[in-house]
Amino acid sequence: MDIQLTEEQELLRSSIQRFLREQYGFDERRKIVATDEGWSRKHWSAFAELGLCAAPFRESSGGLGGGSLATMIVMQEFGRNLVVEPYFETVVLAGGLIEEAGSPEQRQAFLPDIMDGSAIWTLAWAEGKSRYDFNNVVTTARREGDHFVLSGSKAAVIGAPWADRLIVSARTSGDPRDRAGVSLFVLDRHSPNLHLQSFKTIDGRRAAELTLGDVRVLASQMLGAEGEGVAALEACRDRAIAALCAEAVGAMSMLNSTTLEYSKTRKQFGTALGTFQVLQHRMVDMFVALEESVSLMQHLNLSLAAREPNGSKLASGAKSKVGYAARFVAEQAVQLHGGMGMSDELDVGHYFKRISSINIQFGDPAYHLMRYAQQS
Repeated sequence: MDIQLTEEQELLRSSIQRFLREQYGFDERRKIVATDEGWSRKHWSAFAELGLCAAPFRESSGGLGGGSLATMIVMQEFGRNLVVEPYFETVVLAGGLIEEAGSPEQRQAFLPDIMDGSAIWTLAWAEGKSRYDFNNVVTTARREGDHFVLSGSKAAVIGAPWADRLIVSARTSGDPRDRAGVSLFVLDRHSPNLHLQSFKTIDGRRAAELTLGDVRVLASQMLGAEGEGVAALEACRDRAIAALCAEAVGAMSMLNSTTLEYSKTRKQFGTALGTFQVLQHRMVDMFVALEESVSLMQHLNLSLAAREPNGSKLASGAKSKVGYAARFVAEQAVQLHGGMGMSDELDVGHYFKRISSINIQFGDPAYHLMRYAQQS
């Protein structure tokens, strides 16, 4: 499969490529990651000015109407350049949930700040023992008048140290593993009794463990209907997987081109590595893995754009196949570069780490292979 982009989509892609080529080189990215915040507000503002933060949202929400294909284009280019700014967390996860599950008043209140780049959001759903199960929620939310009081903890919340607001899942009714009874709440990161323990992830980003000790939030800050948060999170997962697969494809394409170029210039025993047939076979396998991943990723994004009913099954299939392929390409790229492959000075190791992180977000390849089989 090969999507033929429209003129507007080509302009979007070319504008991102030009900006990243001129202002987001690997050395610049290393400097950004080394800062205290770990991302660049200057570049984030530039992304918003380019229209990237508004691109996926519907025109009725004030966006540019690009949908999942716009997200695909942005995330693929971000994957090529290892962009660390919180586009995925703010626009894809939080923004997508607000647009799909929020009330008209909530969309009007929250989305403009996301689209103009003035607000950073993230999603806190995982818990210590939940693995990838949205309805395994121990965090509780009890009603007290016109407020809810949240108690519990959330694990490995990517982007939480950066965020202005968080969308948090909590159980308003039922037992810890019931599908019904999970609700979503919008919290200010600086809410009283909300504590963050921040840490750096293997791919250079920032995350945090959240502890909620009777955090009070207005009932009007509930996102979507009470007790129906799992369905909203499952739809969010499909969109998230499509975006992550696009990012992985972007990273894989850079690893392939970097490895091919290296094999042409690096010599062993006076001969370029690329002339050894066994290494040529490996690089052909890497190329095939990439092309298969591109096809699956595009198919998934087209299905989501058309709102086809089999999107969830297709998302699991793509997450599994692309995940295994990306890991294979990353491992081969590191091995073909030798000891340099994992050095901090070379970008190959950074792509490897990012792919490793992508593979465990919203379910690893093995989990989604099993989930795909269960839906067959």
